[in-house]
Amino acid sequence: MSPSFCLGIDLGTSNSAVALAGLEGGPADILPLAQAVGPGRIDDLPTLASALYLPHPDEFPADSFPLPWETASPSETIVGQFARDHGALVSDRLVTSAKSWLSNPQIDPRQAALPWGADLPTESKLSAFECSRRYLEHLREAAYAACYEQGQELDLADTMVVLTVPASFDEIARSLTAEAAEAAGLGKVTLLEEPLAAFYAWTAHVGRDWRAQIRPGDLVLVCDVGGGTADFSLIAVSEQDGELNLDRISVGEHLLLGGDNIDLALAHALRAQLEAEGKAVGASQFLSLVQAASRAKVAMFEDESLAEVPIAVPSRGSGMFASTLSTRLERSTLLQIAVDGFFARTSIEDQPRAGRRAGLREFGLPYASDPVISKHLARFLTRSLENVRASTTLSERVGAAALEGDFLAPTAVLFNGGMFKAAALRERVLELLTDWSNGEAPRELEGFQPDLAVAKGAAEFARIRVTGKGIRIKAGAARSYYIGLESAMPAIPGFTPPLKALCVVPQGMEEGSDVLIEGQDLALLAGQTAEFRFFASEVRSGDTPGTIVGDAEADLDEVSLLEVELDQVEGVPPGHPVPVQANAVVTELGTLELWMKHTRSDQRWKIEFQVRTE
Repeated sequence: MSPSFCLGIDLGTSNSAVALAGLEGGPADILPLAQAVGPGRIDDLPTLASALYLPHPDEFPADSFPLPWETASPSETIVGQFARDHGALVSDRLVTSAKSWLSNPQIDPRQAALPWGADLPTESKLSAFECSRRYLEHLREAAYAACYEQGQELDLADTMVVLTVPASFDEIARSLTAEAAEAAGLGKVTLLEEPLAAFYAWTAHVGRDWRAQIRPGDLVLVCDVGGGTADFSLIAVSEQDGELNLDRISVGEHLLLGGDNIDLALAHALRAQLEAEGKAVGASQFLSLVQAASRAKVAMFEDESLAEVPIAVPSRGSGMFASTLSTRLERSTLLQIAVDGFFARTSIEDQPRAGRRAGLREFGLPYASDPVISKHLARFLTRSLENVRASTTLSERVGAAALEGDFLAPTAVLFNGGMFKAAALRERVLELLTDWSNGEAPRELEGFQPDLAVAKGAAEFARIRVTGKGIRIKAGAARSYYIGLESAMPAIPGFTPPLKALCVVPQGMEEGSDVLIEGQDLALLAGQTAEFRFFASEVRSGDTPGTIVGDAEADLDEVSLLEVELDQVEGVPPGHPVPVQANAVVTELGTLELWMKHTRSDQRWKIEFQVRTE
């Protein structure tokens, strides 16, 4: 049965949204999402705060947070706006950035570890996977409720569901996100990269005018900076038989750097102002200061006539009004920190600093060591040129002129993310790109939607998938993937031979395709568990299935462990080698599956992704 509805879900690091579209055309509608905004208070908001609060059993009376739908344990966790606001005052019971923890290769995303560092018993904590599942379950139920209020019944069996992920997510994080969606009752969802979703939303919003804004030979930078992450992608525009072709040719690294960092920096500046006046700022007040700074930032970026915004932070004691701390955020301070600090005027050669690493440091999320987003953008464009030059196909798509410089220079920019509501930030990015390109200014694509474009674009992509009508961006695997191979060399005292790697998934491998790696002698021992080290690269677009990389640890990024449990093969004694071939599949849903295939039968073993251990 062909779907009748298209549902787009943006599972964001800071905020999430859901959009619904029909097949007959028309804009995708953002669904209002019911959530707790206080004890006994439910409100419908356009976004769901990606925050989860674990209340103490005695903190609130029973049934303080009733929702329009039944929940198995209504008081166990609180999701949404109240969770974020109240949790800022009780931080050891607040979970945020679960999406970032889900993609952290250094921890087990199924381990009950959140809130991270909180002094709570393990049985009271949740895993990053479970938090993601609960967010998605809440989004599903809120979508049901919103549709019911609008007089229509949403049936997931009759709906194409597209869930977005950062372009920078590796295949392990993508697979976990899809699995969390299925566990949340959304079924088998199709995954779509967030920058591509923003592009689909833009084409739908401006209509046919989008073809007048871009032309063959363009390189479109999708610059997506949200609350918790920065995500960059490049789309090449070419023409064939009078039709425009769009190819996503490069994606950036996973950067935990965004608006939340700016809020924190502003709060530190405001605390310095207060302390200069002899006012002490406690730990709980500082958390409130961060929230107040965020609201003031948004207000001034949206209204350029505001020269300053008053800041008031109450204490948690009984003398609240007497001990309220008051100050103001001035526009000059905002611009100095947000624009000149995070988007500083740097050169294209100025790359992010690695940062000093102490011998012992606190374990946590792998935040970007350099806070200057300009430098990360420069690194992305420089690495993009390296990646395109590695592939004859990609080189032909961008043209010889684009390959002549030291980086890939965008000719047009599509902004996305709430940060770019601020004209000052958009102007700074365009100034940077113009400086780096010796005065050749890229065009800002008109009609972008900074806040809710990703959810809308996901619904639009779902409609294109169902109807077959509309432009498609050719993407495929965002990076190439490899399995580690032990070198077959004689043992030499004091020398460890480098680990080789076998390319099993080439960059750009399309959905719905598979590849069998032939010509390599691989063998596994029957009847036991085998482990492989799993690597990836964003800059080796020229590698094809079967390519051998001589030094995996030096030239590639280690992602995960791969584990396969080999059942006994008929006629092969336990512990004896079984000849196999690697078989990679990119599913229609956009997830990666890896198999080992017995060369002398049709027997196959699926490889499972495991957390990489140091």
